Amino acid sequence: EVQLVESGGGLVQAGGSLRLSCAASGFTFDDYAVAWFRQAPGKEREGVSCLDRDRRTHYKEFVKGRFTISSDNAKNMVYLQMNSLKTEDTAIYYCAAGDQCYGSGGPWRSWGQGTQVTVSS
Repeated sequence: EVQLVESGGGLVQAGGSLRLSCAASGFTFDDYAVAWFRQAPGKEREGVSCLDRDRRTHYKEFVKGRFTISSDNAKNMVYLQMNSLKTEDTAIYYCAAGDQCYGSGGPWRSWGQGTQVTVSS
């Protein structure tokens, strides 16, 4: 029953912006930590940002000041606003929901299918 579906990816020039969305269904969203991860070609999946169960924000250093994570609990949605995009941000972006802000190998309850973000120079 639990599903997460990402959308909003696409092709953008360096310096541009994208807003990713993740829609949850089949479970109550507001009692879970929600996070964004990414995986670039030839690299392991890495964390990007997380909202913990108190809705405090957590960011990896390489996106601080550029990306913003937020949620709309009433709509079971989580967002990632990405500004000042760099070619190094090119990756498949995944959302996840779990009991805590785990790393990529942690016991997340659900993962989305991913959405491709490509940043060109």
